Amino acid sequence: MKRALFLLICFAWVSSAAMADTKTKGDVTNLPIPRFVSLKSAEANARRGPSLSHRIDWVYKRKHMPLEIFGEYENWRRVRDAEGMGGWIHYSLLSGVRTVLVRTDLQVVHAKPDDTSHVVAKFERNVVADLEACTVDWCQIIADGYEGWVPKTALWGVYPDEIRK
Repeated sequence: MKRALFLLICFAWVSSAAMADTKTKGDVTNLPIPRFVSLKSAEANARRGPSLSHRIDWVYKRKHMPLEIFGEYENWRRVRDAEGMGGWIHYSLLSGVRTVLVRTDLQVVHAKPDDTSHVVAKFERNVVADLEACTVDWCQIIADGYEGWVPKTALWGVYPDEIRK
C-alpha cells in the first residue's frame, strides 16, 4: 500500500513537472501563452472584459510599449505591462514587433555583449527600445538612433531563458 501511494505521488510530481515544461498555446491563435508583443497604437483602452461593453480600467498612451499577453478570447487579448497593470485589448491594437522597456536608470549600452566593451550610450529608465537579438545573458537593442547590448536583467519584455538571433 505504501509503495503504491509512493508511486502515485511520484507519477503526479513527474506529470506536473512535465506539464510545467510544456508551453501553453492560445486557444484562438495557437501562439505561446504568455508571450510579449508591443502596442501598435498611440492609445489603447484596457478593458475589464473582452468586449466593448466592458468598463475601461486603463488607457495606454505610449506607442510601441511592450506588453505581455497572458490570455485570449476571440478578437481580444488579455495583457499586462511592466507594473502588472492591464486588461483586455482588441488584437488590432497590438503588434508582434518586439520591444523592451529599460528597467534601470542610466543603463549603460555596450558595443558588444561584454561589460568591458566600449560604451555606446546610456539610456534612462523606461526608454522603449526595439529588441534585436538575445544571448543567454545579453540583449541587443536599438533606441534613439543608438544600437548596442545591455544585460537581459535590465530589460522588461524578454524572458530570462529567451534566445533571439
